[in-house]
Amino acid sequence: MPPTQVRPKNLAGYLDSMTMRVFEAGMSWKVVEAKWSGIQEAFHGFDPEWVADMSPSDVDHLANDPRVIRNRRKIDATVANARAMLDLDSTHGGFRRYLESFSDYDALSEDLQRQFHFLGESGVWNFLWSVDEAVPPYQEWAATHLPAKERERWSSAS
Repeated sequence: MPPTQVRPKNLAGYLDSMTMRVFEAGMSWKVVEAKWSGIQEAFHGFDPEWVADMSPSDVDHLANDPRVIRNRRKIDATVANARAMLDLDSTHGGFRRYLESFSDYDALSEDLQRQFHFLGESGVWNFLWSVDEAVPPYQEWAATHLPAKERERWSSAS
């Protein structure tokens, strides 16, 4: 089942969508979806400045919060991703401008995986699709970017 597609109105919308992909890495999307409202609440609606300013003790607190998926590495990744997103937003005159500054999908995908933590091939495709960015059709993309086992898993989930 593909993620919900929404064109974010602000940076918090991008961070929300990206963080969902981070938490889905290696997990069932159903588990993440079931906890998502609690995760959004715990991260203050993904206000990127609030998330970027989280201290190690704030992260410790979230790592023990039953509303969230208590994976310390993914919580740390969310904080780092908020910082990276704020930086790219500032240096490119907007995060959408950053996304649109690449000549093709593969160049953007490579840069997203370099700039952000816990975003792999599938996470990038799902993130970009969910924020209404141009992506290759899923079947074409999967044929060249995913191993056969993962293509089968995604096909059976839809």
